[in-house]
Amino acid sequence: MDRNELKKRSAQAALAFVEDGMTVGVGTGSTVAFFIDGLAGLRGRIEGAVSSSEQSTARLRAHGIAVFDLNAVGPLQLYVDGADECDPRNCLIKGGGGALTREKIIAQASERFVCIIDDAKQVPVLGRFPLPVEVIPMARSAVAREIQRMGGRPVWREGVVTDNGNAILDIHGLRIDDPIATERDYNQIPGVVTVGLFARRPADVVIVDGVRRA
Repeated sequence: MDRNELKKRSAQAALAFVEDGMTVGVGTGSTVAFFIDGLAGLRGRIEGAVSSSEQSTARLRAHGIAVFDLNAVGPLQLYVDGADECDPRNCLIKGGGGALTREKIIAQASERFVCIIDDAKQVPVLGRFPLPVEVIPMARSAVAREIQRMGGRPVWREGVVTDNGNAILDIHGLRIDDPIATERDYNQIPGVVTVGLFARRPADVVIVDGVRRA
């Protein structure tokens, strides 16, 4: 089956978690774009959305869905987003689209995190996909040296500036056997805004090719 069709199935399955009156946390990426398109059919039943990126905000507003600042709505009942990798414990690598910091903030502020992926994103151990790390621009080289010392191979994502005005380093050559410890260690490097590991706050539900994973 066409990969986009599988992504669409996962996005449509996530709509079942949307309840009347909700303000829905919405992530970023190609699979989430299908979710936003589906959410448009429910816009009369929901209050609106909190968005993790300018890209998703534009798509939501194009569908007539109100977009709120997280500070204005407080805790969210639901957050729906994709992932670049997902391990058997629902720990994730995210940030291929550059929105990892806002995605992590909204995930942390949500009672339920539903992750929508296709089968190609399932891995036994995280690390095949380069791990994104958002960094303060002036600290980019210093952070890269520290990550090298820790065993990773950082590559600057040249020409990319996040919605927060920061740079991204993509870390190659990792095998992340302990995602929680790796998330903690990278986050402690001065100059790191956040790392694209969602382990301390993993997904609550993972939908793969339209089917909820056991």
